Amino acid sequence: MEENGRLSVVIVGGLHSDAREEVVRRLLHTVRGSVALHHDLSTAAEGTVRRTVRDASGELSSGEAPLVNDCACCALREGLVPELQRLADSGLHRLAVVELWDSVEPKAMAEVIVAHGGETLTLSNVVTAIDPALVLPYLSNGDDLAEAGLAAAATDQRTIGDTWARQLEYAPVLVLVEGEEADDQDRALLAQLHPTARRVPADSRQLPEVAFAGFDIEAAAAAQHPACALLPQEAEESGVATLVWHRLRPFHPERLYQALEDLACAAARSRGRFWLADRPDTLLSWDAAGGALCVENAGPWLASLPDAAWDMVPAMRRAAAALDWHPEHGDCCQHLVFTAPGLDREGLERLLDSCLLTEAEFAGGREAWKHLPASFDALLDPVS
Repeated sequence: MEENGRLSVVIVGGLHSDAREEVVRRLLHTVRGSVALHHDLSTAAEGTVRRTVRDASGELSSGEAPLVNDCACCALREGLVPELQRLADSGLHRLAVVELWDSVEPKAMAEVIVAHGGETLTLSNVVTAIDPALVLPYLSNGDDLAEAGLAAAATDQRTIGDTWARQLEYAPVLVLVEGEEADDQDRALLAQLHPTARRVPADSRQLPEVAFAGFDIEAAAAAQHPACALLPQEAEESGVATLVWHRLRPFHPERLYQALEDLACAAARSRGRFWLADRPDTLLSWDAAGGALCVENAGPWLASLPDAAWDMVPAMRRAAAALDWHPEHGDCCQHLVFTAPGLDREGLERLLDSCLLTEAEFAGGREAWKHLPASFDALLDPVS
């Protein structure tokens, strides 16, 4: 236990199960007083979640918990904190390693621990375990989790690619378990996908220190929010390129909609924020991996809010808006980032630029834009 009586908790996640298990094993063997907690969701089809607790010597206890609302992740959320608090109350442990099941995303679990850990738990870090040779194959995989037997609930509609992207990009630390198949291109792709992450080899002496380094839950959430995400910068290395496409003019909704399939498949990973001429006050998020694209309403642009509402906006959001601020349009802009080996930068830029309003269309102003084809209504305003 820490001097303040709290139990430190580090989350280890990732779809690369062999790499994840290796990182957990090394933590148990290098951090004195560590214990690992794992919820196996593979039995969810049978109506249960299996929980195991182990240390470096082996399994200490195990048990089963029923699903909550037919959802394995719900059962995990409800059972995680009480089990961690039980470990904290025992006074026997210095570090609890929460090994997430394959498709569980760390963000939800981190927020549960911080919100309900009370005075007994401290979330000391979140790491994603990675085999660099598998980054591209997983990112490019558009299969549904359900098809791979990795769905966390009957209603889980996520894909392998988008789940893996969020696991990779949320964690401030990536722990690498490198095999002989990893090459410079794999490492360059990883560095460009998450350039601000600390990358640590699993066999590094830094691993124990990483587990206690600290974690800022608000900064991690802000870095994922489309309005203020810490998007990658322009880069090119070992055949991997990142294009940052930044424009001020809005998209023509019909031309963009017709180009969506080509744009979604243009890169292994693309994300960012954008605006449509027929919805000029709405900040839209762009999130694509494995050829699957998700476009969502992320709320209003700050420029569309009354001055009185600005005091309610988080400082990080206001700072991000200030970087893109334009005297006429405020923070409304196109800011999309595409990363892939062999990226066709010029072709991608031409395609994106062709989807913008022409100068003549732009000069028509917002009243004219309202009459453009509402091509995104089916995506953004689905009929329930």
